[in-house]
Amino acid sequence: MITRDPEAFFARARQCPLDFGPAVPRAAFLVAPDRFRRADESAQDNRYMAPADAFDGARAQAEHRALHLRMAGALPTVCFPGHDDTPDAVFPNNVFATVPGHAIVGRMHHPVRRREAARADIRGFLYDILGYRERDLSQQPHACELTGSLVVDRARGLGYCGLSARCDAEGARLMHDAFGLRATLVFDLAPGEYHTNVVLAVLAGRAALVCAGGFAAPRIAEAIAAFYAPHALMLTSAQQAAFAANAIALTPGTVWMSAGAAASLGPEARADLDRAGFDLEAVALDALEAAGGSLRCCIAEIY
Repeated sequence: MITRDPEAFFARARQCPLDFGPAVPRAAFLVAPDRFRRADESAQDNRYMAPADAFDGARAQAEHRALHLRMAGALPTVCFPGHDDTPDAVFPNNVFATVPGHAIVGRMHHPVRRREAARADIRGFLYDILGYRERDLSQQPHACELTGSLVVDRARGLGYCGLSARCDAEGARLMHDAFGLRATLVFDLAPGEYHTNVVLAVLAGRAALVCAGGFAAPRIAEAIAAFYAPHALMLTSAQQAAFAANAIALTPGTVWMSAGAAASLGPEARADLDRAGFDLEAVALDALEAAGGSLRCCIAEIY
């Protein structure tokens, strides 16, 4: 099922057991900010991106290295080098994703990001080393920026796809099929929002972080929160701006976000995560966040 009808979607979702697949990845990969700078094309529709003079390549490198080291203590984590002609490659989750047995390559909206999909080293790692079969969406015309636009509940096989310039309705359908999901809810993001994973996170199928202001129709956000209650945190606009929803569960008992995002959470929000069974892992990423994304955007998951 792929639908814009939340009532129909959640009627189906309530029938989906937690048996679709692993709720968290078995490994991950990153792309280093070796040529870290502002990508003017991407800045056209990413309001979170800082001005060019706010980009600090040396600090971004140090932060990214610290993230890699921290993640490697939790799960196997590979890091690929950056390239001169792909300044946004630090966010590989928009371009590459996996499901058991398959690797998915997305279609990026901006030409500067389409170059990432052609990287022979990452494709070779996924296809030749890990042995995944190919699901390549990069050559068709519809934008579908994978787990930037599509937030996936891996435990139930559910997708939440926000439409913007970065993903149209046909792109949503293509991703629904490529991920093999049981049901996908399609909705419009609020004007000025570019990716769903900045306004929504589903954590190991057990909890959700929801920014109602990021949805064109707040009732969609409220319905998602109701489905994951009592472990659904409704975030404020300030927490959204701090990238608190750009979080990920990398193990069954940990949720990861940037230090700035974690600092935006009050005691009650932290207690809610604790009640849901999560320890909070916070990593300083303020230099990397100048590029308009945060910790979850940096991580391409391997299932």
